[in-house]
Amino acid sequence: MKRKVFIGIVLVLFLLPTAVFATVASSNNIYNGMDVSNWQGYINYAEVKQNNIDIVYIKATQGDNIIDPYFKINYENAKENGLKIGFYHFLTAVNEEQAIKQAEFFGAVISNTSPDCKLAMDFEQFGNLSNEQINNISMAFLEKVKDITGKEVIIYSDAYDAANVFGGELVTKYPLWIAEYGVENPKQSNWQYWEGFQYSSQGTVPGVQGYVDLDKFTENILLNDNSEIPTCGEIQETNYVVQRGNTLSYIANLYNTTVGELVILNKIQNPNLIWAGETIKVPIKGDKSNGNIYGLGHVIYTVQPGNTLSELALKFNTTVQNIAILNNIKNVNLIYAGERLKINN
Repeated sequence: MKRKVFIGIVLVLFLLPTAVFATVASSNNIYNGMDVSNWQGYINYAEVKQNNIDIVYIKATQGDNIIDPYFKINYENAKENGLKIGFYHFLTAVNEEQAIKQAEFFGAVISNTSPDCKLAMDFEQFGNLSNEQINNISMAFLEKVKDITGKEVIIYSDAYDAANVFGGELVTKYPLWIAEYGVENPKQSNWQYWEGFQYSSQGTVPGVQGYVDLDKFTENILLNDNSEIPTCGEIQETNYVVQRGNTLSYIANLYNTTVGELVILNKIQNPNLIWAGETIKVPIKGDKSNGNIYGLGHVIYTVQPGNTLSELALKFNTTVQNIAILNNIKNVNLIYAGERLKINN
């Protein structure tokens, strides 16, 4: 009799549908956010701020030698307009040694910045790696980033990987920024709570050209300590992916180098022939000569007597409108000698 009852219970439980519970917000205090990279190009953060965006996550690096060309200008302009900042790294490591190297690269690039949000790992292309390898690589990267920057970290993952790939110690040690589109709440994952929820890849925000990822963030994604990250190393060169219409002179100007240096560094046979999609090594260096300070994606230019915005736009391969927006210039016909202008080139 008891045996029959036991079997009946087992069968009933087996036939019941599996309950699927949502991964829920870790706090009721929610910030509106977006995450950006070079795909968005130049962003008018003054306009973004006026349109209910509180937090922006900025792509800083990819692999062990690619710096996002818009990383620095995104950081500086978002900060100037009062948005809270986070950085993320696109991880491509296939072993723990590469993960540590990429963590060191990420740390070096974001040195001397002051983010407000946890540093994020974006690891989503796994090749033939096993789940165990993926988790070990992730742990090595996150631990190293936390160690060298002194900042808290977070895992970015889509809902599937958060439920089926990432697990174990990663879940207990690190919070989750989860991506799932077209739903009010993300599905069940190995985490009970999310601190970030990317809910759209086709959002529109005034001040941003084209589509942008939209996010919700809880107050828990904010760092306990948002002081400046210490110097974590120096970067000698980065990789630049050639865009349609680029020339070597344009790239040289963008990174404050010369066509000759690019030709030598990349063993280019014909300086007039480069291809869209080609990867070019670019030296990273600062130059304060003539009062100009160069950074990735922009230059701070000291206006000389007789300069006009149209002349500067032509010189730096940008537009008068972009310079005016970037510097909040009301009258494009009125600039002053000695004035320092940010120019997005």
